Amino acid sequence: MKNRTYKSWAVRALAATMLLATSCERDFGDINTDPSIVTTPDPRYLFTYSLNSLESYQNTEWIWENLEQLLRFSQHLTTDPYELSTNINSRYGAYYNNILPNLIEIRKQIDLKTDKERYAKMRAVTYVVSALHGLRVTDLNGSIPYSQAIQAREQQNYLPGYDPQKMLYDTWLAELTDAIGVLSGNSEGQETYGNSDIFYHSDWTKWIKLANTLKLRIALRYEGQDKTRTQSIFREVMDNATGAIVEDADQFAYIDPDNGPIGGDIDYRSTRYATRSIITFLKATKDPRLVIYFNPNDLTPAALDSLKKFNQPLPSFISAADPLIRYQGGPADWTIEPNVAQYYKNPLNAGTNKYVVMSTINKNFFAPRRNGGTGTFYDYMVTSAETCFYIAELIAKGYGGTGDDAEEWYKKGITSSLKTMNAIAAAALSTTGLSSTNADAEVAAYLNHPMVKFNGLNDLERIYIQQYLNFMRLPTEAFTFVRRTGYPKNNSAYYPRDPFNELIPRRFWVDEPPLGTNNANWRQAQEEQGFTPNDRTPQTLSTQRLWFDKNNPAFGQGK
Repeated sequence: MKNRTYKSWAVRALAATMLLATSCERDFGDINTDPSIVTTPDPRYLFTYSLNSLESYQNTEWIWENLEQLLRFSQHLTTDPYELSTNINSRYGAYYNNILPNLIEIRKQIDLKTDKERYAKMRAVTYVVSALHGLRVTDLNGSIPYSQAIQAREQQNYLPGYDPQKMLYDTWLAELTDAIGVLSGNSEGQETYGNSDIFYHSDWTKWIKLANTLKLRIALRYEGQDKTRTQSIFREVMDNATGAIVEDADQFAYIDPDNGPIGGDIDYRSTRYATRSIITFLKATKDPRLVIYFNPNDLTPAALDSLKKFNQPLPSFISAADPLIRYQGGPADWTIEPNVAQYYKNPLNAGTNKYVVMSTINKNFFAPRRNGGTGTFYDYMVTSAETCFYIAELIAKGYGGTGDDAEEWYKKGITSSLKTMNAIAAAALSTTGLSSTNADAEVAAYLNHPMVKFNGLNDLERIYIQQYLNFMRLPTEAFTFVRRTGYPKNNSAYYPRDPFNELIPRRFWVDEPPLGTNNANWRQAQEEQGFTPNDRTPQTLSTQRLWFDKNNPAFGQGK
């Protein structure tokens, strides 16, 4: 559990950070003579601030990216289509303003210590954090400054180069491997962050597991370019003595009773509805996540009686005999079937009563503090289910070794996903899908469903779809998944992707720096990636791909 006292540390860290950011403009004589000015910030406070910053910027990301764009592009939900606004990409600013500077400063402060070897593990985990968020930034933007980033204070480098995506992957893999080596060593005499580490409380074993899961994320992004590299990374992780995050107790989770990044903005500009594809599958498989992810419509027995009394027929796509009639989805692209899409915003009328027939996303699950709610927003940033599905996928594709069992990892991933999503819902005081007394039996029943268990025919697709369903609360990973796999697949007999005519971007953009600053490096990076500088049109963003995405299938064209 995240320690609630992080706030005082974050404030102190912020003050230290502000000093670091402005000290180059101050009179150094003042710094040398004023004992109230802190010139050697405590690494513990800096680490708290960077960790807290992984979450604190996310209101903008959830509203402008996740709910309005990424989850719509991945077809986890549907909503009014809006342009990609200039409010997107807050992840980029958070990385360079709040996360990376303090991590680099921690390394500097430790390197200056005469007994720096005692701080080796504290230094090592800073590389895990920089890779964690760095991946989120490059996933949407491609080339970004990293190897030369944050060098203005120490090296007067105000013109950092943009590292290509492959270079970023290779750098992070090397840093993660080195960090794992350091963290695996003897901890005797080692200093720790203690509770300043608001995620793992300096449990170095859990940090190793996080680093290994991040290596798996990179391995899968490598697959479209170099399958041999994917396999070697996978084997490194599987052969590591500690391994990756495959137990729920090790998940990287931000848990704070006061956190609520979405709140009343859950319906900003448009209500978010269920797509037909996801609702159909969740209903067909009796998935416990159905009631966790989506709200029931108004078609209660009393409402159906009222509609019948006023001779108001149900829409043709709704069957009165459907035992789950209260869960309905529609086209992901509203222009495909306007005769169905009209019911997103037009209720059925029965006298003075109006009945909404489409299911919205479960608003309490996503925004437990809306309308004065008192639930808690649990943010599981890296999950056990994600790791297990990665392992199952890679084994099913032939990257595994003798004795590796894709089905066991698949079942382990499903179990973790159902229980983790249920825990998120319970904390949010939202609808849960598993009972408190019979959860294990309910999970077992789901695993044994004919549409869920392996059948030897489309096992990889089943792994993909469960991985996809698990990403409802990880929109960046969801969007990366649909780009790299091409699933859900068009015309699939198992889980078909909804038809979609709208152009979907394969990337975001990095704004051009102010004239006279780092324009040359920015433009070079744009041209090296094959991007048209400053062109943000849907046609361009939907055709010009990032390095990891160059050879991936089109949306819905999975193999």
